[in-house]
Parts: sequence; C-alpha cells; structure tokens
Amino acid sequence: MSWKKRLSVLSAAALLTVFTLSGCGSSNDAASGTASTGTTASSGKGLTGDFEVQYFVGGYGDAWWKKVVEEFQTANPDLKIKVSAGPKINDQMKPRWIGGNPPDFVYIDGAGLNARQMIEDGQLEDLTEWYKTAKTVDGDLISESLTQAPEDYSGKTYNIPLALSSWGIFWDKKLFADNNWKAPTDFDSFVAVSKEIKAKGITPFIHTGIYPYYINNSILYPAMVSANNDDFSILQKIAANDPEAFKSPAVMTALNQIVTMRDDGIIDPAAVQLNHTDSQMLFLQHKDAFIANGLWMPNEMSKDVPEGFDFGFMPSITQKPGGKSIAVTSTATVGVAAKAKNKEAAYAFIQFIFAKKQASQWAELSGAPSNIKGDISASNAPAFVKQAAEYLNSKDTIVVPTITFNADVEKAMNDATVALTIGTIDPNGWIERVSAAAQKAAN
Repeated sequence: MSWKKRLSVLSAAALLTVFTLSGCGSSNDAASGTASTGTTASSGKGLTGDFEVQYFVGGYGDAWWKKVVEEFQTANPDLKIKVSAGPKINDQMKPRWIGGNPPDFVYIDGAGLNARQMIEDGQLEDLTEWYKTAKTVDGDLISESLTQAPEDYSGKTYNIPLALSSWGIFWDKKLFADNNWKAPTDFDSFVAVSKEIKAKGITPFIHTGIYPYYINNSILYPAMVSANNDDFSILQKIAANDPEAFKSPAVMTALNQIVTMRDDGIIDPAAVQLNHTDSQMLFLQHKDAFIANGLWMPNEMSKDVPEGFDFGFMPSITQKPGGKSIAVTSTATVGVAAKAKNKEAAYAFIQFIFAKKQASQWAELSGAPSNIKGDISASNAPAFVKQAAEYLNSKDTIVVPTITFNADVEKAMNDATVALTIGTIDPNGWIERVSAAAQKAAN
C-alpha cells in the first residue's frame, strides 16, 4: 500500500481516439482506437502485433483492469495482448526493465516502482509532445479531461495520473442522523459538533499515531493551504526545503488548529500508539466519530464494516466558514516504456482508458474516483466515492497536486505533529524542529 503512504502524498487513484503524433504521419480511426506511428496499425483495421500490459494489483483491485483490457481487445481483435499483473508484479518484472526488455505499457503503483527513478534511469518514454494534442477515444483532449495534471519533470511529461485518491475525514452518516448531528463544513462547525459528540460519551476524532502522515495529510497540510489563502505553494516551499516557509503565519495557524483539537479533548488520546487498522476498527465500532484517512479505507476494511454503516467523506474540515475545501491528493500513473516494442498500441491504450466511460467504471470497480473529470452520479460506485468525486471536480475545492517532501523533513514533521497532539511540544517547538531539519536538508 505504499502509494498511500506519502503526500507524493497519496495524489487520484484518478481515466483515448486516435492520437496525432507530431512528425510521425499519424492517421486516426476513432472507432478502433488506433493510431499509426509507422509500426503495426493499418488505419481502419485495428491494431496488430504483440502488446504487453503491466499493472500492480493493490488496494484498487484488478476488476477494472480486466474489464478495460477485454474491451480494448474487442476493439482490436488482431492484437495479441499479454497481461503481466499481480501484487508482486513490480518486483517480478524488475529484471526485465533493467535488462531492456520491458512491457509496452505500465501502471506505476505499488512498492517496487518509482516514477522519478524510472525517468532518471531512462525507462519511460517522453510523452511531452504527444500529450499536448493527444485525444481520448471520445475526441476530448486528454489534458483537458484530467482532474490533476501530470507531474512536471523539468518541463517534460513522462507519466499520466490515472487513479486519484484523496486524504480527508470520514464519519458514519447513520450515526450522525440517529443523533441529529450535522456534518461539519468548516473548522468552527467541526469543533461545535465535536462538543455534541463528546456529550454522548463518544470521542470525536481518531488518527493513526504510529503513521502520523495520516493526520498531516488530512488535517495539517489542508490547514496550511487554507490559511495561506488557498495557495498550496506553502507545501511546495516546504518540499523545496525552504526554512523560511516555516515562518509563514499559515503554518502557525494550522498548528494552532491541532492545539485546539487537543485542548478541547477532540483527539482520542489512545491514537498516539495505534496503527491504521486499529484506529480504523475503533472508528467502525463508534468509539470515535471522525477518522483521518484516505479513500482506500472503506475498501481496506470492507470485511469489518458493520451492517448499516454509511461512510461520509470530506477532504478537509480546517477551512474557515464559507471557505473552499482542500483536497490533498495522491495519484497512481501510467506510462509507455522507452524500449517498448509496440509503442503504437501503448499510446492507443492510453487514449482508450482515459475515455469518460472509464471514469464511471473505475469508480464502480475500484471503489475510488478516477483522475478523469466526469459525472459518476448515475454509476453504481459507492456513495462516498461519488461524494469524493464531487469534491474533487468542484470549483469550490482546491486540489493539491502530488508533492514529495525530503524524507528527513517529512519524518521531522510526522514526529513533531505526534508530539504536538499529546502536548509535549507547542507550535513553536514544532516549527523549530522541522525548520532545523529543512535547513540541514538544504545544506
């Protein structure tokens, strides 16, 4: 589940007609989803040759992948598709990547695959020029179809976000309805309803103390962005190891919100020693009313969810009344191998999987929103997924792109936040600890 352990994170996750590849004399066939780049396709007859797809099977499962591969095969009956997939596929395929015999298409998720490292090692195709004009099989520009844009690598594009996940806050809608509690829309209403919850003998909020990035991604970082006038550059400055970033009033405001939660008895004191599954079980048992987590959590705990439990979700509760929601996201991406043998099919497959239809299918079959803009309200996706998708596609939500912190600085932030939640340091102590780590990293 490493894709959800960083703000690198969790972006999203995140979901093509024939494309025009500048200078390659491409021809389009929207019906078959083909694109001629001088390799195997004959316009109007579908793709041919061998085509290999690699995908990791993790928290999102593989039901969507099986379906979309089957549909792509139907659209291209003369194409021989090979699927290399599984929970350990990244490690199993590593010798082939190193040896220069990779699959054609790769889904970059799970342990053992790191997009930045793959790019540095020259393993991923440069998609920059293609991406500028590439269209889905619906005829829409891929670049205009995405909730979150691809990560910029010194002005170049190598991989495109497919899965889009968000950190945030969960609660049980049924529990709230039974007690006439209103779901919060901002920090003031969160504190207010937490007092009502405490009066019923339930602890309002729990997080995963052993893995503090849960509370950082769900509470602290959104609070920093909100307090920085909805500008997530504050997080980018921290990621750049800028010690001055910690002097921003936005950082102090965010830290003081955690202090308020602590001093008002909102945070479960047991949280500091709990891992993710333990804290999630307490939440499902109504020992705690809110939990900081990611969109994968309901699927991860599906065998333990009590009958009638109705997940509610919002990406942030730290904004001011009337303020925008802040969605700290994580993504899983797709790319084409630089040494792919059938790049034409790989490009066409990307165009195919980012069609609007796939947004609904991904939500239904993976239990999370895709990175494709689209209305999934009529789909069979879980209600909380539809709710999350509404947030992620709303003009009233600031979607924070994937941001990777220095490992030492991130650890310092994680440790300092835990100390802050139990009162062993104050906000100034948090800032001193973390800015010192940033200064050391910068040097």
